[in-house]
Amino acid sequence: MRAQDEAAIVASIPSLRRYARGLVSDAHRADDLVQDTLERAWSRLGQWQRRGEIRAWMFGILHNQFIDGLRAKRSRPEENAGDELPEVAQRAAQSDHLELQDLDRTLQRLPAEQREILLLVAVEDMSYQEVANVVGVPIGTVMSRLARARERLRRELQHRAATVQVAAPLQRVK
Repeated sequence: MRAQDEAAIVASIPSLRRYARGLVSDAHRADDLVQDTLERAWSRLGQWQRRGEIRAWMFGILHNQFIDGLRAKRSRPEENAGDELPEVAQRAAQSDHLELQDLDRTLQRLPAEQREILLLVAVEDMSYQEVANVVGVPIGTVMSRLARARERLRRELQHRAATVQVAAPLQRVK
């Protein structure tokens, strides 16, 4: 059975990376978070109680690692100075790329507890019950956080679109 568990852990790595990237919006920090999660999972595989999917257990570990990192960051505010990067204007080369950047920036502005719920439901396609188990909150809390996250995301993206429409139109030069 241990070989199947190990295979399931390895199979969950792409999903863990996608979720971590959505949480921290930095590929290197996301990879570090996944690495820490995998180390913890391997070392505690014997403690897994087989009450659900190993994938959900892995997401729970990643979630706890992320929250621990946030708490540690809050306790050392002097190290956080300058973490907020200014938005740099870019020449529109590919609208899809820019739209993804806008979405990513908007996701990062969501509170962490809303962002993680939104990512687990919308990206990882987990059920509300699975998300509740991963995050360790009641299912009603999952539903309310998800509703607030979707509403805030919708408002911010609509505001962003309205701002773009107000901007002066581009002129074609031949």
